[in-house]
Amino acid sequence: MNQVEETIKALRAALQEHNYRYYVLDEPVISDYEFDMKLKELQQLEALHPEFDDPASPTHRVGGGITKAFDTVVHDHPMYSLDNSYSREELVEWEQRLQRLLGGVEIAFTCELKYDGASINLTYENGVLIRAVTRGDGVQGDDVTTNVKTIRSIPLRLQGVVPERFDVRGEIILPLEGFARMNQERVENGEDPYMNPRNTASGSLKLQDSSLVATRPLDCLPYGMVGRNLGVDTQMEMLERMRGWGFKVPETARLCPNIEAVLDFLAEWDTRRHELPFETDGVVVKVNSLQQQQELGFTSKSPRWAMAYKFKSEQALTRLEHISYQVGRTGAITPVANLQPVLLAGTVVKRASLHNADQIAKLDVRLGDMVFVEKGGEIIPKITAVDLSQRPPDSTPVQYISNCPECNTPLERKPGEAQHFCPNDTGCPPQITGRIQHFISRKAMDIEGLGGETVELLFKEGLIADYADLYTLEAEQLTPLERMAEKSATNLVQGVRESVKIPFERVLFALGIRYVGETVAKKLARAFRDIDALMAASQEALMAVDEIGERIARSVLDFFANPVNRELVERLRGYGLQFSLSAEQLEGQTDLLQGQTFVVSGVFETLDRNELKKRIEDNGGKVASSVSSKTTYLVAGANMGPSKRAKAENLGVPILSETEFLELLGEASPGA
Repeated sequence: MNQVEETIKALRAALQEHNYRYYVLDEPVISDYEFDMKLKELQQLEALHPEFDDPASPTHRVGGGITKAFDTVVHDHPMYSLDNSYSREELVEWEQRLQRLLGGVEIAFTCELKYDGASINLTYENGVLIRAVTRGDGVQGDDVTTNVKTIRSIPLRLQGVVPERFDVRGEIILPLEGFARMNQERVENGEDPYMNPRNTASGSLKLQDSSLVATRPLDCLPYGMVGRNLGVDTQMEMLERMRGWGFKVPETARLCPNIEAVLDFLAEWDTRRHELPFETDGVVVKVNSLQQQQELGFTSKSPRWAMAYKFKSEQALTRLEHISYQVGRTGAITPVANLQPVLLAGTVVKRASLHNADQIAKLDVRLGDMVFVEKGGEIIPKITAVDLSQRPPDSTPVQYISNCPECNTPLERKPGEAQHFCPNDTGCPPQITGRIQHFISRKAMDIEGLGGETVELLFKEGLIADYADLYTLEAEQLTPLERMAEKSATNLVQGVRESVKIPFERVLFALGIRYVGETVAKKLARAFRDIDALMAASQEALMAVDEIGERIARSVLDFFANPVNRELVERLRGYGLQFSLSAEQLEGQTDLLQGQTFVVSGVFETLDRNELKKRIEDNGGKVASSVSSKTTYLVAGANMGPSKRAKAENLGVPILSETEFLELLGEASPGA
């Protein structure tokens, strides 16, 4: 190693250490001037000797890269959302459910403050940050690596021994002091101040100029990691390990031996949160044992082993001016309260959901009332009560509409359902455009260059009447439209044509069958393998699929019983869309385990739990979460909960090891 390379490496190591002391430990040992001089020296040396470039160099934090479009990246591991709780009683009920699922064993919890910012996924390989991706829809997000590298509390290179490749999950926040400083500068420059730290932090990640991001005092507070061979057994140990690698993990997290200690933590921080240098809207409570987390698993949307407890929302009092009614893509009618604008939790609120006729009656909300508004889960405004002392003397109860506000069709309300519906699904404009907007959405066909406003415009101009019409569009038809340049028109048409490559399960989701979400669409696609088998399926066959009950089965039957929908499917098939599983997806799929139900529990040596479950489903089997008389086999790994084994033995359910399961499939386990 020559002298220049040694100097560069020494400067990098020194700057990394000083950066860690300043931004993570808050214990600087040199002045800002000395730091800047060392950084400048390193920049000059790297410019003269590009052969020694290192993506983890501190010089990459200053920004300068311009990103015109952020690439979409699929997460290696899904970023699930959390179930919310708004009362201590709900938390106690959740703990009782966990006890039942785990068989009454002791459960310790880790409590962490819920940071109010933008979720981020940081991928490290051999200790170096290689990618940063926003949460997006939980399955895929935007690559914002260039911007995230400018955040000083995120280590570009980790300290100590780390796993070969893993992801760190955290929240990008804007501390209150930095937010106030930014707003002071904006006001002095004659600009409008930003409304709240959360939205400003989120927006900062999507700025095109990373040098501008570098000027913003963003921070990152990690809360977890995912990957293989992480070398930790508990959530608290995970936090400590990340802190040791150089992350700014808050010291506020606490290990609670039981639910009573959790409730004490909530009471303490409901008051103390106002002392914090950043915004928090609650506490995330997690089962501490990672083995118990594995045992509990996930629903389609969230982990069973975690719960977000939300502190009581901020309220505002304002006047209800009038009620409007929105029509969704399924025909569901949602009443919306139009309010006198009011500032609430950092944003101006003008509208709030009233949900349905029953909610209006329960609140007895009337036009002209002064109403209390809060943000449900800090996101969606809702009316919680009426200030009756200020009610106008001539007020009258609200009469819910009887006809569709868009097409005037008489509304229907089925027994047991809360909402009214417009049954005119083929002639009601918002239902038509809503279905098309669902069809093109990111989780469905993900058609580039086409958004909701453009769908409305195309429908209004008579160019499309359903989602199949998208595949007949030509650029020449689009260029005369408002705000539709030649390049935009070409990109839209190209995006539509590219969408024919989207796999069957997403096409099925895109069709917009009521109650058929992403997870159900995947299960139906895997069970029936092509659209013809699905359209010919009986209610009994549909209900035999995992998680498909009578309501979903009935909805699928009704959808395909409609000649209009069958015609749409045939048209889409003619345009080349995927209506069967690909050869690659079918590879390894058999009916070997057809009609058999498996419960998977414990930790496995050669396959992780998700891979093992996929093998079961690929071979026609069903995976259940708990042992019952309908269970065919319990597949048991190490550290399996004793209650599941005992229940299986009592019911006479055969217990298979990982090796025996693979033998059942005709596979030999590695090393056998």
